[in-house]
Amino acid sequence: MRLYADRPDHRTRQLAADAGLLAWAVLWVLVARVVHGAVLVLAEPGRAVADLGRSISDSMDSAAGAADGVPVVGDELAQPFGALSDAGGSVTGAGTDASEAVHTLAAVLAVVLVVLPVGWLLVRWLRWRTGWLREATAADRLLTSGADGLPDLELLAARAMATAPLPQLARLPAGTGAGWRAGDPAALRALAGLELRRIGLRTPEVSPAEVS
Repeated sequence: MRLYADRPDHRTRQLAADAGLLAWAVLWVLVARVVHGAVLVLAEPGRAVADLGRSISDSMDSAAGAADGVPVVGDELAQPFGALSDAGGSVTGAGTDASEAVHTLAAVLAVVLVVLPVGWLLVRWLRWRTGWLREATAADRLLTSGADGLPDLELLAARAMATAPLPQLARLPAGTGAGWRAGDPAALRALAGLELRRIGLRTPEVSPAEVS
């Protein structure tokens, strides 16, 4: 199975398309990384709030422990500090949730920025490359399916007669159409060459002794 055309001009376009797809993917990966880092900056306030709540909670826990050691009224003194410790825990949870939400948003944006543009171009590239691969495979099959191992150019010539642009047909030698109807090898070869050039394949060399 061939992956690239024989003709240099066609093969250059294919290589350029492959390189372009790779460059496009790398570009959007870099963009996604930049956006991911920029969005993560928004997580800093949430992290700061979580750290503040954690600090308050720890301080109030320490104060509640100290107040609890006071004889007789220790429980009553410790209760306000315990309530403040619980409030600090709530602040910590809120800050942590906000920070995690920002991290999730950053990850989702990064994935979307890669999947959408790269996937769009990848679908177009795959459609173009697989279409060419089917045509090249079929042409190779025709070139090896003739009698005695010779190329079967008749179907390729008929395809060129039906689909080749008129300016290309007009540049063929005079009498090519009549020669095609008569099965003239030179006319078949000229018309088949048009179709093979469109696909990017070389016209096989056939000696006069082989076609006679």
